[in-house]
Amino acid sequence: MNKWIKPVGSVLIAGALLVGGAGVSGIAGTSTAYADQDVQRNVVNVVGKGEISVKPDIAYLSIGVDTQADTAQSAQKANAEKIQKITDLLKNTWKIADKDIQSVSFYVQPNYTYNDKDGQKVKGYTAHHTLQVSYRDLSKIGKLLDDASNAGANNIDNVSFSVENRDQFEEQVIQKAMANADLKAGAIAKAAKRQLGVVLVVSQGDASNPVVFAEAKMAAMDTAGSNSSTAVSPGEVKVSTQLSVQYELK
Repeated sequence: MNKWIKPVGSVLIAGALLVGGAGVSGIAGTSTAYADQDVQRNVVNVVGKGEISVKPDIAYLSIGVDTQADTAQSAQKANAEKIQKITDLLKNTWKIADKDIQSVSFYVQPNYTYNDKDGQKVKGYTAHHTLQVSYRDLSKIGKLLDDASNAGANNIDNVSFSVENRDQFEEQVIQKAMANADLKAGAIAKAAKRQLGVVLVVSQGDASNPVVFAEAKMAAMDTAGSNSSTAVSPGEVKVSTQLSVQYELK
């Protein structure tokens, strides 16, 4: 958890020293006061929330091929040929760089059938290979998916939209969350007929993921036998965070 803490002085006023079970007064009076306790009674804690919507500038496409054959070797070979054709299309026709094409899953597995007479038997094999493709011209996503499908892709799981440069949006959403915290704390102070003092402590959300980027997603697409052009709408990316803020009350 990210914290910014303003030091608060701690003063202990000792009114009595206990020695051997008997009270011996070292300072006039017998009461003991703790400044920290006073501070704790004069604070207000609020949670400020901030959210903004931003236009995505990059898409992540999951483009895959599933191939069935009688043997594992033939399934894998046929699948590799289709994936190579799609990869050549992405690089040569769509000018997508090598760094933006990544294999994310690959396997060859048997297919089984079952009946009471023969039990479970292997009936052919399925080879699977999926590429994750990063693409930045969002107006052409639909055409890219159509071309990939025509080249042999038959397993397009989803398309997600996000933003590459996140720093500027993180700053905006933090400022919005802090303004929300100020508003809430000010309202509480006014209702209590007090004045709002300085910020004592601020902590931001989950330390491992303090600012959340909720990517926009397109639902799974069935490419088998589709003759219509694919329409893709990027939508908006939601950016959010929350701050736990402690203020002094005067």
